[in-house]
Amino acid sequence: MTAAHRTILDAIGNTPVLPLRNVAPRDGARILVKLESQNPTGSMKDRIAMAMIDAPTRDGRLKPGGAVVEYTGGSTGVSLALVCAVKGHPLHLVSSDAFSKEKLDHMRLLGARLTIIPSENGRQTEALTRAMIREGHRIAGEMGAYITAQMENTDQLAAYTAMADEIWEQTGGRVDGFVGSVGTGASLRAISARLRERDARICIVGVEPAESAVLSGGPTGAHKIDGIGAGYVVPLWHDGIADRLEPVSTEEARAMAFRLAAEEGLFCGTSTGANVTGAIRLAERLGPDATVVTIMCDTGMKYLKTFAQSMD
Repeated sequence: MTAAHRTILDAIGNTPVLPLRNVAPRDGARILVKLESQNPTGSMKDRIAMAMIDAPTRDGRLKPGGAVVEYTGGSTGVSLALVCAVKGHPLHLVSSDAFSKEKLDHMRLLGARLTIIPSENGRQTEALTRAMIREGHRIAGEMGAYITAQMENTDQLAAYTAMADEIWEQTGGRVDGFVGSVGTGASLRAISARLRERDARICIVGVEPAESAVLSGGPTGAHKIDGIGAGYVVPLWHDGIADRLEPVSTEEARAMAFRLAAEEGLFCGTSTGANVTGAIRLAERLGPDATVVTIMCDTGMKYLKTFAQSMD
């Protein structure tokens, strides 16, 4: 019999993997999706929220009951709100109307205080990302609070290394390719490094918005894929992380999210749609004897209003 969890935070991680049955290419590689939607807030960011609070607590950077500040596109903020609620840290988040209202409401319901930065017609841009970061640092300085600063925080890498270990164990060491979208760069950086330690032949593909494919050398632009594509080369990124970069448009990502719901029963967000689009392209290249792994970043319940509007 499994022992009872002490808190909801004990339910973070150890998420299942699931093979795609219908949207995977007929003559392509097997595609496995790691269901990070099974974490308590429905997002992979629960992992890093724990890491970004636990590490500074251990070394004294964050005192018991100390206030925390973060800038966020949504999921990291929700996850931090959960962790801070359980651990007793007041939390102030900087976000924007560019991101789903469901996420903003979720943060507030978990006790976070929000500052909202207006966007340009609901789109994510470099200017918006940088404005949120500036405001987060300003608030932290004014409050004397600890800022987790996800764009440059290396404490989170350990959480994604652990995810890579789970992937390796769940596949029995059979991974030929891994596909992940790039937001802060932390997940792909840590997962790729760990998987390559296991097998240097694994092909790593980074996904970014086609409208703002800056990692590929393109111009900065505006897009509507929540959680990825900051609009500039983020501090945690370096050129050796991915073997190739795959641009996926907002429309392609949304269309795939809808297909995953209708054909696989996987209700996910647009970043997952982008991941699976990239995974399908890699599966077609690698062929039927290979296995490609990607991530279901979060649940589509975080985007109900946004998706409903796009279907009108």
